[in-house]
Amino acid sequence: MTKYTDIGVERHGHVGLIEIRRPPLNFFDISLINQIADALEEFDNDIEIRASVLAAQGKAFCAGANFNDPARQAQEAREAKGDPADSLGPINSLYLHAVRIFRNKKPIVAAVHGAAIGGGLGLAVSADFRVTCPEARFAANFTKLGFHPGFGLTTTLPELVGKNNAELIFYTSRRVTGEEATRMGLANVCVPQDQVRAEAMKLAAEIAECSPLGLVSTRATMRAGLADRVLAATNHELVEQTRLRATEDFKEGVKATSERRVANFKGR
Repeated sequence: MTKYTDIGVERHGHVGLIEIRRPPLNFFDISLINQIADALEEFDNDIEIRASVLAAQGKAFCAGANFNDPARQAQEAREAKGDPADSLGPINSLYLHAVRIFRNKKPIVAAVHGAAIGGGLGLAVSADFRVTCPEARFAANFTKLGFHPGFGLTTTLPELVGKNNAELIFYTSRRVTGEEATRMGLANVCVPQDQVRAEAMKLAAEIAECSPLGLVSTRATMRAGLADRVLAATNHELVEQTRLRATEDFKEGVKATSERRVANFKGR
């Protein structure tokens, strides 16, 4: 089994568990997404694993990208780059690894016990099912940052909650509670916070009782073309993100978010 630095990988009978270990907020970057994709590929190649759970330590499930990382800010000051998205690494490479997650063959249950924000929402939506709690928050906060949605969300979110609900989430950047998410179909099960992981493992175990060949075959039919649609979406998203990350509004959006105030956008 591959050794990982930012995730834990366990096997519980026919269920694989991937635990994100970057508490408290579990910010993502290329390395984390790559490790998750690698672990899912390991599960695909393990005949004993029939379903998996994606969970996380800490306060959040995944709070997205850390645009306010002090180390990144110090490097920017030295190099005068001033681009708050640099901490992600090359975004095109990040999205290539994200598409790998969508190409995995076996069902995934996400245990969303806390915030799933921005790319963290994209990661949660890459799973087949989501178990959550009232305290969880789901948000595509890109427009509040002066940015464009990414991680394939412009394809995956409308397919999950409907076009108009996705537009509402994108255009307002609002935070959707676990209960609201369950009502609109963004989550499948809402339980008390301390039961989220156990309930996700229970659902994965129920799935794993079924024929492994039947599961892989049926899932391939149900998700036919999804990875390719996500790839096409990320190609477009990348163009828009690259354009917008060079604007004054993006820098102001990141700064305002870090200072917990309403941004003063100028449209430039």
